[in-house]
Amino acid sequence: MSLKRNIQELRRRKIEVQKGGGDKAIEKQAAMGKLTARERILAILDAKSFHEYDLFAEHLARDFDMDKKVLHGDGVITGTGTINGAPVCIYAQDFTVAGGSLGLMHARKITKIMDHALKMRVPLIGINDSGGARIQEGVNSLAGYGEIFFRNTLASGVIPQLSVILGPCAGGAVYSPALTDFVFVVENISKMFITGPSVIKTVLGEEISMEDLGGARVHCEVAGNAHFYAKTEIECFEQIKKLIELIPRSNSEKAKSVEPKLPLKKYNIEKIVPENPKLPYDIKDVIRSITDASEFFEIMELYAPNIVIGFGRMNGNTCGFVANQPKYLAGVLDCDSSDKAARFIRYCNAFNIPIITLEDMPGYLPGIDQEHMGVIRHGAKILYAYSEATVPKITVIIRKAYGGGYIAMNSRHLRADFVFAWPTAEIAVMGPEGAANIVFRKEIMEAEDPEAMRKQKIEEYKQKFANPFVAAARGYVDEVIEPIETRSMLLHALSVSENKSVSMPRKKHGIPPF
Repeated sequence: MSLKRNIQELRRRKIEVQKGGGDKAIEKQAAMGKLTARERILAILDAKSFHEYDLFAEHLARDFDMDKKVLHGDGVITGTGTINGAPVCIYAQDFTVAGGSLGLMHARKITKIMDHALKMRVPLIGINDSGGARIQEGVNSLAGYGEIFFRNTLASGVIPQLSVILGPCAGGAVYSPALTDFVFVVENISKMFITGPSVIKTVLGEEISMEDLGGARVHCEVAGNAHFYAKTEIECFEQIKKLIELIPRSNSEKAKSVEPKLPLKKYNIEKIVPENPKLPYDIKDVIRSITDASEFFEIMELYAPNIVIGFGRMNGNTCGFVANQPKYLAGVLDCDSSDKAARFIRYCNAFNIPIITLEDMPGYLPGIDQEHMGVIRHGAKILYAYSEATVPKITVIIRKAYGGGYIAMNSRHLRADFVFAWPTAEIAVMGPEGAANIVFRKEIMEAEDPEAMRKQKIEEYKQKFANPFVAAARGYVDEVIEPIETRSMLLHALSVSENKSVSMPRKKHGIPPF
């Protein structure tokens, strides 16, 4: 056969295989409001940057008449491309081919691109849209999942791993996204669950909808399994592109620097925090008052909103922000917020991203529910994460910093590199009201006017302990600063600690309070 005919045959085969499950299956996918696997990849990557591999892979199954079935690409598309010029590896399960079910060759295609991403030290993006394990291939399907899970773990902390749920992701399949760094979901499209509604009805006799069981909102707001929520696939893809811009390609690099920008003037840091310490405010406004162009890319916005995490740039460089949110539960730490913050701190530490902590919280959330949920164990996670982190760690205490919460939020005692406090900071074992009731109990009870004495003793306690100067006198706070100085002090601290080097005890690994 001549070269010309060979090329024609190659082109014919490419066109045939790239149709996936065929026109009818593609129409059905569109009717569900979903893009095809190929459309998704092309929408995420830079134009004309996608290079596909293993296009002509075929399944190896022979039982249950599988030898008579042609599954183009075996239900998954893999390859490389760029996002804003940065190289990435990507795969997308193709629901138009056998429901995107995972068989042995399907899994091998995924593990091959995963190996490539790890070897080349570039981010990995996985798009999940699958009916689950291919029953006809039996244990080979389970083996395929196991190989994927192992590689997720191997790549953890080495390259960024992003999971995009754009269809069903059920049973054992959900554990690959759970092992990755960031999970993206889309309203009315994403479905994640271990056990489906039909099984729950059979076992427990309960009727439950797919959306209530494992819809996008549930995983972002209730379960905490997803990090980014979008209304459409296109919005989701924009979130992916933004994240890739902010994070480094691997743990051997730092995030790309960009041209520095000043914060927007509408965010006046001196007017955001109320003078009355009992009034709430939005900590995200404080963050935007100090970041470049007042931009803040929040993560897990809907989950445990009493703590805020995300990325922002300072002088053109990416920083991770961890901040108590006084708008919700007074910014207390509880089981969920501790988990949320600890995981983000460990991510920043793994990928060389400095951590800025903004503190305003009255401590850990009290109550029998929290105690029974394991707030001791969960609360210890944030202590462990901050203590373990060796990247630059800077804290600004804005108002309340009480009890164990003061220690947990990147205090000097957990080896913060710099700790600054506003004049409004209250650093103490507990709030002045509660402390005065205990410390001055006798004087209050014996006074002619107990309530007047109580108010007097509260003010006395504030003057002696609930202010930043006592901590500054002991060296626990490096400097008491005016709010307007916050950005300049942070920029200086980041510059000074840019080449920070820390020696830790030699060990295989620590044992966090999982």
